[in-house]
Amino acid sequence: MLDEKTIEIVQATAPVLKEHSKEIGKRFYKLLFEKAPNLYNVFNQTNQKRGLQQEALGYAVYAAGEHITNLDAIKPVIERIAQKHRAIGITADQYPVVGETLLQAVKDVLGDTATDEIIEAWGKAYGYIADAFIELEKKLYEETESQPGGWEGYRNFIVDKKVKESDEVTSFYLKPEDEKAIATNKAGQYLTVKVNVPGEKYTHIRHYSLSEAPGKDYYRISVKREDEHDTSPEGIVSNYLHRTIQTGDLLPFSAPAGDFVLQHDDLPVVLISGGIGITPLFCMLQSLVKEQVKQSITFIHSTRNSKTHAFREDVKQLATDNGNVTSLVCYNSPTEEDKASKDFDKEGHIDLNFLKLNVATQNANFYLCGSIPFMDAIIKALQEWGVPKERIHYESFSPVAILGDE
Repeated sequence: MLDEKTIEIVQATAPVLKEHSKEIGKRFYKLLFEKAPNLYNVFNQTNQKRGLQQEALGYAVYAAGEHITNLDAIKPVIERIAQKHRAIGITADQYPVVGETLLQAVKDVLGDTATDEIIEAWGKAYGYIADAFIELEKKLYEETESQPGGWEGYRNFIVDKKVKESDEVTSFYLKPEDEKAIATNKAGQYLTVKVNVPGEKYTHIRHYSLSEAPGKDYYRISVKREDEHDTSPEGIVSNYLHRTIQTGDLLPFSAPAGDFVLQHDDLPVVLISGGIGITPLFCMLQSLVKEQVKQSITFIHSTRNSKTHAFREDVKQLATDNGNVTSLVCYNSPTEEDKASKDFDKEGHIDLNFLKLNVATQNANFYLCGSIPFMDAIIKALQEWGVPKERIHYESFSPVAILGDE
């Protein structure tokens, strides 16, 4: 355990680190990649260039310092990060260089304000926090590898087929090259792929939500092609998968991971997705139907229009076949054909009034996935409605994953 003096210093200086979190994050990654350039193969370079990874690091450091005497208070943050670390293969021996670099970044940014006493205190705190992560990640590695069909590291999968789901989204059906059993996943989890894109110096790693209910002898991921960002790093992997990877090709994946999973109780379920955020929620919907749960399920999806609407007919069919399932669609830019067919429920965005009109009770489990602004707006609406935060669950495709003052 940490001594009282260390705790006092860390908690007193955590707000200062928060104030300078972006600068510390930028300095940290610059130093880290100079010391260990091989880590370019691990960290998402797109998020680096957009500044998202740096912002996420700053938040995590500040939150850990603020709650240093009770890390359970930020358990969702720790669990989320640990799941990502397990998925990409972070190991215990990588923590020391990260700690040394973080302390150097704090010293560089804060200058004389970061006294030797403060740096020493944060060094102790980092060791304490790192031990918590290492212990949790060790447990995750052991559970993953020992489960039926589980595996260590990355395993090659054959693209069994590609299916176009919308103008932007394509599904990839994946079967193990070794033809052995695969680990089951929980609805809402993701697979992590590692690709070497021609012309790119380093490996790119991405997480993609599984879009089909567990229990098959294959996995399915559904990937949005980021066409509007073809000239920037954002679309590198999605375009590579869409345009280059064909049926019969091999891709290496780590075992399913993620803490965004269904709560098993009797409360009604409300699934709210925006754009490509439909993937984990559609998986959840299929899983709930497969389990023949009795509670009501409301599936609300928001996207531009029918051209960008993946799984539209699949969700509609599940609602038709199951009396406890209601499907609602919001188009913020419906086409003329959409307007003529009236095959959607609201033009515009999901708001509190729409939720109140279409969700019978706020005493439900709400699951959200979409862009950060989308989820932030929905969470604020739910909080205004009086939904307690423990009933609001979300998956973020961004490393800046803390919403609604969690």
